[in-house]
Amino acid sequence: MGRIIAIANQKGGVGKTTTTVNLAAALGVLEKKVLLIDADPQANATSGLGLDVESIEIGTYQVLEHTATPRETVLETNSPNVDLIPAHIDLVAIEIELVDKQQREYMLKTALQSVKDDYDFILIDCAPSLGLITLNSLVAADSVIIPIQCEYFALEGLGKLLNTIKSVQKIHNQDLAIEGLLLTMFDPRLRLSNQVVEEVRKHFSSMVFDTIVHRNIRLSEAPSYGESIISYDATSKGAVNYLNLANEILNKKA
Repeated sequence: MGRIIAIANQKGGVGKTTTTVNLAAALGVLEKKVLLIDADPQANATSGLGLDVESIEIGTYQVLEHTATPRETVLETNSPNVDLIPAHIDLVAIEIELVDKQQREYMLKTALQSVKDDYDFILIDCAPSLGLITLNSLVAADSVIIPIQCEYFALEGLGKLLNTIKSVQKIHNQDLAIEGLLLTMFDPRLRLSNQVVEEVRKHFSSMVFDTIVHRNIRLSEAPSYGESIISYDATSKGAVNYLNLANEILNKKA
C-alpha cells in the first residue's frame, strides 16, 4: 500500500513545489512508483514536470469534486516511474464549491483509496495556505513534510501550521505523522543560514531531516525546462540533496 505524504507550509517560496517534484523524481530513480498530486492552483508542479497547464482538461479539481476518478486524471511524466494528477488555475474555485458538501474534508482521502495500492508513494504538493485544499491533503496523508527556508522569517507561521496539524490529528486523521522538517535554500557562506539551522535543530531536534537542501542555481533553472533536477543535472548539488532525502525517507520507512 502506498504511503501518502503531503508537502505543506502556508508560507510561499519555501521550496514546497521544488521539494515535491524533485523528491518524486529521486524516488522514481530509486525504482519506487510515485504519484504526484498537484494540489496548488498555481500548478507549478504540473508545469515543472513539462506539461502545458493550459491544455489540462481534468485533474485535481475533478478528483476533489468526485466528478472523475484519480485513474481518469493520471498523466505520465518525463520522469521515470513518476505519474501526475495535474492542476489548473480553475482549482482555486474548489474552496468555494466544497464548502456546502458533506464530509468536505475527506474528498481527497476517499478518492485516493482506489489508487493507493498502485504506488509506493503518493506526494501531494499543497498550496501556500491553510485552506480547504490543504486540509483535504492533510486528512488524506499518512505524514507531512514541512519545508523551512534558511532565512530570517523561517519560523514565522510554523507554530500556526503545527497547530493546524494537531487539529487535523485530533478531529480528522489521528494517524497523521510529521515525516520531518526539511531545511531548504541553505547557503553555508551566510551566518544567518547557519543560525537558522542551529535554531531549528535546537527546537525540533529529531523532527528535522539530516538532509539539508542547499541554494543551487540548477534547482532554479530546471523547472523552466520542464524537468526535475535529477534529469536536468544529476551531478548538481540539488540532485544530490534530493537523492539523499529520498534515501533518508526510505531508510526511515524501513
